[in-house]
Amino acid sequence: MLKRTRTALGSLAAIAVMTLAPVGAVADTYWQCVPFARLVSGVQIFGDAWTWWKQAAGKYETGFSPKAGAVLCFKPNGKMNLGHVAVVSQVLTDRVIQITHANWSRIGGTRGQVEKDVTVIDVSPAGDWSQVKVWYDPVRDLGSTTYPTYGFIYQDAAAQRVASSGLNAAGNTAIAMAQGAANQMASAVRPGAGPFSMLSQAADSTDKIAALIMAATSQGSSEAK
Repeated sequence: MLKRTRTALGSLAAIAVMTLAPVGAVADTYWQCVPFARLVSGVQIFGDAWTWWKQAAGKYETGFSPKAGAVLCFKPNGKMNLGHVAVVSQVLTDRVIQITHANWSRIGGTRGQVEKDVTVIDVSPAGDWSQVKVWYDPVRDLGSTTYPTYGFIYQDAAAQRVASSGLNAAGNTAIAMAQGAANQMASAVRPGAGPFSMLSQAADSTDKIAALIMAATSQGSSEAK
């Protein structure tokens, strides 16, 4: 009970800071995936992203089915040698979800940005989310890389209540902060450009998602061989 109370209080405090802080004060924040996922999800795990899966044992329920608010934990892969963590924003189908995460795409030419409702597709042969493809903003499509994952870390009851009430507020505030800095840079390089103007991407179109699933699944099958 004490652990859950601390988790809830920590998440509430973080959300309060995110919501109440003046945008200008933290607009230049370079977001790493770990503190952002911890803030938004309420899952109180620390350390590099790839360590979260083992750390979750005995503390949080884990599994291989997506749920809104859960943390998707990526394995180290290539240059992403520390892994990655992202929070599930919503489940669209049994093989398509949207995530909110930080420090993935280069937006406005810079890393450390926050992206909301990014499409992720399960391309694993078994349909267990062990291999995924992730929307990559610079190419306006799913990236060519298939990423291995450990699975999902689910919130406890206290964290889930906090996150369900604070996810949108915290996420939107973080995005607004990051957007301010990104827009300044984009405007300097390309007047009128808005690096976050297309964040809704494939999720806004059922036909586009269906096409992406077909493409990703066929590519994923060939890459997995």
